Amino acid sequence: MKRSIFVILFLVVTAFAPPPTMKLALLHYGGGGDWYNDVNSLHNLAKFCNQNLATNFDIDYATVESGSPDLFNYPFTYMTGHGNFDFTPEEAANMRKYLIGGGFLIINDDYGLNKFVRPAMKKVFPELDFLEVPFNHPVYHQKYDFQHGPPKIHEHDGKPAQGFGLFYEGRLVCYYDYQCDLGDGWDDVHNDPEAIRQQALQMGANLVQYVFTQNGNL
Repeated sequence: MKRSIFVILFLVVTAFAPPPTMKLALLHYGGGGDWYNDVNSLHNLAKFCNQNLATNFDIDYATVESGSPDLFNYPFTYMTGHGNFDFTPEEAANMRKYLIGGGFLIINDDYGLNKFVRPAMKKVFPELDFLEVPFNHPVYHQKYDFQHGPPKIHEHDGKPAQGFGLFYEGRLVCYYDYQCDLGDGWDDVHNDPEAIRQQALQMGANLVQYVFTQNGNL
């Protein structure tokens, strides 16, 4: 499979030092949910990646709307919240182009988002269903090794943490963490033990590294 334009750009620019400054992006979505939750999550994840992956992220993340052309400026987009989210037909079409073109979306269920995820993403990819990402997938085996899938950060309903994905032509384009809450672990709003917080940040770093360095073939 051909590499995406985002991956090609990353490989070209990282051949020279210093690497350019890039930003992670927080998705501003419609539907009334608290898209703005976990205000320090991407700040802390960018800082962790800079320290441990030798990236050069601007720690001040961008905020981008679902239907905006600016979405294409950010290879890694994060969405989170507790309540409803939805896409208009125009937003769904924009998100589809973004993900097919090499962009990546991580959806963090901060408890209460789950029942809205699949209907909204069906508007983006009517032909795809979320599949549990197998434990041998490269996203779990980047710099940090997670042999049993995503770490359990918060209890929520006491169910095991799971990672679901949408695979377009074999490439993981959207990762959805469920009963896990990586974003709160990055933000540390619940004063998580440091070992738990580190697991959340390490899994986040794996996602970032995967997006920027892998072809993404399942």
